[in-house]
Amino acid sequence: MSDTTHDGAVALSTPPSADDGLTSAALAAKYGLTVSGARPGLFEYIRQLWGRRHFIMAFSRAKLTAQYSQAKLGQLWQVATPLLNALVYYLIFGLILGTRKGMTQEVFIPFLVTGVFVFTFTQSSVMAGVRAISGNLGLVRALHFPRASLPISFSLQQLQQLLFSMIVLAAVAIAFGSYPSLSWLLIVPALVMQFVFNTGLALIMARLGSKTPDLAQLMPFVMRTWMYASGVMFSIPVMLKDKPDWIANVLQYNPAAIYMDLVRFALIDGYGSGNLPAHVWIVALAWAVLAGLVGFVYFWKAEERYGRG
Repeated sequence: MSDTTHDGAVALSTPPSADDGLTSAALAAKYGLTVSGARPGLFEYIRQLWGRRHFIMAFSRAKLTAQYSQAKLGQLWQVATPLLNALVYYLIFGLILGTRKGMTQEVFIPFLVTGVFVFTFTQSSVMAGVRAISGNLGLVRALHFPRASLPISFSLQQLQQLLFSMIVLAAVAIAFGSYPSLSWLLIVPALVMQFVFNTGLALIMARLGSKTPDLAQLMPFVMRTWMYASGVMFSIPVMLKDKPDWIANVLQYNPAAIYMDLVRFALIDGYGSGNLPAHVWIVALAWAVLAGLVGFVYFWKAEERYGRG
């Protein structure tokens, strides 16, 4: 559209637009535009994660394969590392300090190996969670996908590693007189609940570690303290029988001790229900649900901030 001025020049004019006067938010709403990388709703986020399930599985397998690719013994280190730790703890705590009070040799050795393997599952999941975002910033910034895929895949990687170790753990139990029985099936729900608990912790630590990379330097001290307080190398009720009851209760009901005791109860013939705290299965389920839900929501709340800044 054009108009002629008094000196004969032609001036162009634009007709008024229907968008004139609309704010940026109103324009975005009118044309269905969304912020790039904006956090989706919780249920939509879960749907997106389910859609990436094949990526999560493949990523965890790739990480597991690459973890020991430079070592001559390869994936044998998945089993050798916790076994060597158990041997060191047996020499120091079992023989020198005598922490196997109340247990025969046939019970104590599988008790110790089980504790090391099961606690390592939680420890490795937490440590991997701390670096899940900060250690994969290139991937986070290059591709659009639900960021929870990373800590979940790392927890899944640790579960796969534990399943390899369970073969050796079963061999140790059999070697010391605990033969396969129906009680061994209880290992499955115990490890499923521990996996959910570990994943919740990994999600929490992934969000914290994404903004505070130095957390990775602090966590080994935290995990070591947690290990010593969880009865990996000793029976909590036996070692603390002369202490106030509340101390033993606090240590026995901590989640690491709960999941170790459930696997020990299922696997070792001489480790009866008298060694377990009351309502142990309910407590194990409560820890798993609490950590899983809190961890997932806590991580999702910061979804749009990962990889920025």
